Amino acid sequence: MDNLSPEQRSSNMSAVRGKNTSPELRVRRMLHAMGYRFRLHRKDLPGKPDIVLSKYRLCIFVHGCFWHQHPGCKRATIPETRKTEWQEKFRQNKERDDLVQKELENLGWRACVIWECEAKIPNNLIRIIAKNLKT
Repeated sequence: MDNLSPEQRSSNMSAVRGKNTSPELRVRRMLHAMGYRFRLHRKDLPGKPDIVLSKYRLCIFVHGCFWHQHPGCKRATIPETRKTEWQEKFRQNKERDDLVQKELENLGWRACVIWECEAKIPNNLIRIIAKNLKT
C-alpha cells in the first residue's frame, strides 16, 4: 500500500527529471573528456536522443534502470501497489524504445543505450563509448 496521499505521490513523480539527469551528465562529462563534441536532445530525430554525435551518426540514450527495466539489474523493480498498471507502463516504455531505435536505423543512425548503473563506473563507460564509436 502506498504511504503517500495522491497529491504527495503526484508531487514526487513530477519531480522525476527527463533531461539532464545525473547519469546523463556523467556520460556527457566522459565524452567531453575523451574529446568528443555532441548535441543534446535533438528534436528532429526520433525519440529526442539524450546525446547526438552527428559526425559518427550515433545517438546515445541514457536510460534509467527502473523506468526502462534494465534486464538483470537490481534497480529494475516493479512496485507492489498497482502492479498491473506499472507493468503496462514499463511494457509501453520498452515498446517505444524499440520503435525509436528502428526509426533511427531506417534514417541511417545508430542507437546506443547506456544504462544508469553502467554510467556509474568510469571504466565501463569508456569501454561502452569506445565500442560504439568504432562500430
